[in-house]
Amino acid sequence: MHVKRFEDAQPYTAPNHFECHGLRLQGFEDGGPTNQWIGFSQFLPGGGAGPDSTPYEKVYVVLEGEMTVIVDGEETVLGRMDSCTIPPNEVRKIENRINDTCKMLVVIPYPPEV
Repeated sequence: MHVKRFEDAQPYTAPNHFECHGLRLQGFEDGGPTNQWIGFSQFLPGGGAGPDSTPYEKVYVVLEGEMTVIVDGEETVLGRMDSCTIPPNEVRKIENRINDTCKMLVVIPYPPEV
């Protein structure tokens, strides 16, 4: 078993994100998961990401607040404990449109080794 305390989580900067503070909860470390990593993202009001895509799928889980996910012009609002899967290469934009912080878990496979 690999335990990592929240107080030991290290910050990371995600490309094309704004008004966001990310912490890596698991991954990219000895003894950690071998097929994915887990991020904890805190988006301030007005914060978000995109539009962009990645060549691998990702899962969002909203823990607190709300996040609007926009794909092909269609908007979906995720609330507390809602989740979604973003398939590989799907262009998405996310926006925190409320006046409270949105806290999300993000699960992403490791990029392929080059």
